[in-house]
Amino acid sequence: MNRYPAPDLNDLPADIKAKVLEVQEKAGFVPNVFLAFARRPAEWRAFFAYHDALMVPESVGRTSGLTKGEREMIVTTTSAANNCLYCVVAHGAILRIYEKKPLVADQVAINWRKAEIPPRQRAMLDFAIKVCQQSDAIGEADFEALHAHGFDDEDIWDIAAITAFFGLSNRMASFSGMMPNPEFYLMGRVPKAKS
Repeated sequence: MNRYPAPDLNDLPADIKAKVLEVQEKAGFVPNVFLAFARRPAEWRAFFAYHDALMVPESVGRTSGLTKGEREMIVTTTSAANNCLYCVVAHGAILRIYEKKPLVADQVAINWRKAEIPPRQRAMLDFAIKVCQQSDAIGEADFEALHAHGFDDEDIWDIAAITAFFGLSNRMASFSGMMPNPEFYLMGRVPKAKS
């Protein structure tokens, strides 16, 4: 999977093993990131606690003005800017599913400016890329541009926090050689078989 061998599922602390099995039950496979980070249990817990606070805000009793699809769109776009294969493929798959658009992940990963997305989402991604690449240059005009599209200051915090968190994730996945699970490549591209 990567430079650092993943621990055996049966050797994980009970809380981490339970969460990994829960994800496996839901997805049908274990995304490689869950086992890669499990080699250091304290870091796994911290990483996924912050991940869930940002990506599943209702899990911590918070609401967000961003949709699930928009959060994944931020991850996919900024992960592409950071050249993170794992996160572009994995979060691109989730983005396609949430948005019910099989082309959107490829479009925002390659060039969000030309993607078939509404102006609101384009403004969101413009800001996310600026946070990703030039956070020191963020100014009042950047906030005003987002306010004009209906984002409030808490939404803007979410955009920046998601971008920054996945900057960490991108770098960990890239340096360690973490590869996307093969299952991610087709998710959301082809209709599910009817039962």
